[in-house]
Amino acid sequence: MGFEELLEKVGGFGPFQLRNVALLALPRVLLPMHFLLPIFLAAVPAHHCALPGAPDNFSNQDAWLEAHLPREPDGRLSACLRFTHPQALPNSTLWGEGQDPGEQPEGEPSTVSCPQGWEYNHSEFSSTIATEWDLVCDQKGLNKATSTFFFAGVLVGAVAYGYLSDRFGRRRLLLVAYVSSLVLGLASAASVSYLMFAITRTLTGMALAGFTIIVMPLELEWLDVRHRTVAGVLSSTFWTGGVMLLGLIGYLIRDWRWLLLTVTLPCAPGILTLWWVPESARWLLTQGRVEEAHRYLLHCARLNGRPVGEDSLSREALNKVAAAERTVRRPSYLDLFRTPRLRHISLCCMVVWFGVNFSYYGVSLDVSGLGLNVYLTQLVFGAVELPSKLLVYLSVRHAGRRLTMAGTLLGSALALGFRILVSPEMKSWSTALAVMGKGFSEAAFTTAYLFTSELYPTVLRQTGMGLTALVGRLGGSLAPLAALLDGVWLSLPKLAYGGIALLAACTALLLPETKQAQLPETIQDVERKSAPSSLQEEEMPMKQVQD
Repeated sequence: MGFEELLEKVGGFGPFQLRNVALLALPRVLLPMHFLLPIFLAAVPAHHCALPGAPDNFSNQDAWLEAHLPREPDGRLSACLRFTHPQALPNSTLWGEGQDPGEQPEGEPSTVSCPQGWEYNHSEFSSTIATEWDLVCDQKGLNKATSTFFFAGVLVGAVAYGYLSDRFGRRRLLLVAYVSSLVLGLASAASVSYLMFAITRTLTGMALAGFTIIVMPLELEWLDVRHRTVAGVLSSTFWTGGVMLLGLIGYLIRDWRWLLLTVTLPCAPGILTLWWVPESARWLLTQGRVEEAHRYLLHCARLNGRPVGEDSLSREALNKVAAAERTVRRPSYLDLFRTPRLRHISLCCMVVWFGVNFSYYGVSLDVSGLGLNVYLTQLVFGAVELPSKLLVYLSVRHAGRRLTMAGTLLGSALALGFRILVSPEMKSWSTALAVMGKGFSEAAFTTAYLFTSELYPTVLRQTGMGLTALVGRLGGSLAPLAALLDGVWLSLPKLAYGGIALLAACTALLLPETKQAQLPETIQDVERKSAPSSLQEEEMPMKQVQD
């Protein structure tokens, strides 16, 4: 008897599993609020050099600013420079209007970079880390780097939690993730310097990685195979809810410290919910902890209304299952590259997942240049994810996984590409294309989870998903840094996001289709699909004889 047979006896989908999904919904809501928090936390409001004696009203300073600030080549007043001495003419510019570009006029006004700091427009944000520590102009790279530090922490934490959860259990490490996320989140909100914030935010990313690694297996290991897809789609809607909730919270709370505190404090009730979250019975059996597994399985049967007695789940039967689970060799990442077909799948999936994450977070974190304010943009970006999931559900059933994967990535790339061609004055078109890009990138994200899980054999499925997710987080950590390419060319970040998405779309076409295909159980099942049909026909009788 295997564990799936045990699960069939106690109920593979019922009130026990639904309660488990509900209890684990909180981490799924918290994750997008922290992952996308830089949209508000690190926002850069309108600013200019601090000018002594400047009028208090920000909207009535035009003449004053003209006399003290040069203009950029695009006509805007400089945010990073000021004249050394105030100019008599209100239309004075950095280069001197009416002069030949190669001729420097005598007495051209000299400029300096904001010696007394900056003044910010607080109409939209009362405080952000950019205004707190002047992370603008020459220091704007440090502002973007906070997101990269955070995602780098998520990447490292994912590796650590993956090993530790297999070693010490899912439930215990989930408690560690909750407590450490709460403590480090509070420390981040109390940061007194940029260095302290960067360190605590990186550690917070490591802590939150526990949610991404533990929650999904803890749900799936209590579900039968038939209902895992349904439960996965249901659980993914909590992420969308978190995206939309972040827009509402960001609108109500404009101070970065209180905003960070608000999205961190729910970890406290989350710790209490662990009282009702069951440990994975499958993991307990692999560790030889039969008594605990027996207790959880009986509890599952009782809640699901299954008439299972002590004899049906005898210790002897559980001991046999535990022995069978322990004899299975623990797979390694090297197994993903030992055979040709599996190596091909792994390399292609790594490119696809990098492109999916890179484009998703590139689109999600870039809310500038749109016709809507940042709060409404975040709400729309969250709302568009719901029809995206419906699109994926319909497309994978009719067009297949491979075409859906390639199509959604291509749609994201085209939306980003067309945004480059749209002029800045066409706000409505730019907004529509950004929303389409976000929708397609979310659809690609949803498809990637389903498609990848069907490509790998059962013996390597968790290992393969772990590797691709690791590469994906690398793409997520590099996405904020790509935004700094706007200093080279304003549209270069969008070109980078779209180009990587296009590369991933082409790579997805190299993967095999899994629609209506039986899930592979072993590495040999994967390799057999790539063998010539004649060879497969020869192997079938031999396998039947061996069976």
